Amino acid sequence: MRHISSIDRIARWGISALAAVALLWLAPNSAGATKIERLITPAGIEVWLVRDPTVPLVAINFGFGGGSTQDPSDKGGTANMMVDLLDEGAGDIEGKAFHELLERKAIEMSFNAGRDTIRGTLRTLKENQDEAFELLRLAITVPRFEPAAVERIRSQIVARLQRGTTNPNEISSRTWWSTAYPDHPYGRPGNGTLESVARITVDDMKSNLKHVFARDTLKIGVVGDIDLATTSRLIDRAFGSLPAKAELQQFPEVTPQGIGRRIVVDLDVPQAVVTWGGPGIKRSDPDFMAAYIVNHILGGGSFSSRLYREVREKRGLAYGVSTGVSWFYHTAVIMGGTATRSDATRDTLEVIENEIKAMIKDGPTEDEFNKAKTFLKGSFALGLDTSTKIANQLVNMQQDNLGIDYIDRRSALIDAVTLADTKRVAKRLLDGGQLVTVVGRPQGVASKAAGN
Repeated sequence: MRHISSIDRIARWGISALAAVALLWLAPNSAGATKIERLITPAGIEVWLVRDPTVPLVAINFGFGGGSTQDPSDKGGTANMMVDLLDEGAGDIEGKAFHELLERKAIEMSFNAGRDTIRGTLRTLKENQDEAFELLRLAITVPRFEPAAVERIRSQIVARLQRGTTNPNEISSRTWWSTAYPDHPYGRPGNGTLESVARITVDDMKSNLKHVFARDTLKIGVVGDIDLATTSRLIDRAFGSLPAKAELQQFPEVTPQGIGRRIVVDLDVPQAVVTWGGPGIKRSDPDFMAAYIVNHILGGGSFSSRLYREVREKRGLAYGVSTGVSWFYHTAVIMGGTATRSDATRDTLEVIENEIKAMIKDGPTEDEFNKAKTFLKGSFALGLDTSTKIANQLVNMQQDNLGIDYIDRRSALIDAVTLADTKRVAKRLLDGGQLVTVVGRPQGVASKAAGN
């Protein structure tokens, strides 16, 4: 889950590169199949391409291994700050001129740092594709990190962090992650702290760029009115000069700590914000699809989930409640959240706990199971209705090692899950217990240690 961010060599397209193309099929919508083409550029970069000549646009999504896990332990937020500065001037183009070029050519460029990856997007008119990819090359290879821009971005981040100190959602989330992963980078906030952001230097960001942006972890999806040869040329132009291999810190597999604890953080706000979570199931696990279905039935199905029905519809205890499964390079979790009146917090927690226990004991009903499978198969195409969304999905599939034919196989993978599978996996997914954080002034709810 799963995200949710962001070089001069022009190589010719040769016969050897053509031999590396593999043609498969992607069905992004019911209107018809669209071909995915897998190519290896002369610089050795793998690209998944979906050609769409109906609109004169080109969209690219790309991702590097890295993210906030690569921040120095005392300088959390380094990757986040770095990506915010990539389009603030690059090469010989100062920041204001860089933005003016993007605007004049109607080029959209953005970058985002997650826990394990740094993602980027580029969207451009076909007629401006050469200029767009050149600006991308500059941004990811020679960003300027101008002093004025650095301090402006630092001030913006600090302002957001200061607002977060009184935001119950931010406090609840940060408390959960720092408790669940106390000795791991996952426990640090990706955008840093007031103290750590103040310590980040230009050299820190340059070091992060040098060690993280490399071709061996690079995944790319391209969608639009573009052919194989042009794709190969532009990709090598933008990314071909990057180092061959990243220099990444390695971390062990971890599971959430603090299971069974409830942590109440006092904050004078009208509602109590509740976050809960426990060990999940990784994307590569054979039980993942069954866990995905179980989560949809419990709390992932928005208006159709058990928790929504029991917490909101039947009792009116909260406006919304949901759960989600998330997977990372070194851990997996299932998490949920809601916000409720202070005087209703205890009742809300009891309903949630009872529904989780019922799911562990009996699993989904046959009716819930069948409806969930139908929805999950039919709704997938809704996430593939634009070129940008398709490019994003192509990178997701590569980073999760799902295979280029995953979309063809996805419905069959869901169909292969049986009701018995979901009953078994419901126990595996939910019976590990929960760490709960509550922020506000909940009546009748107090902190408790594990086992109490």
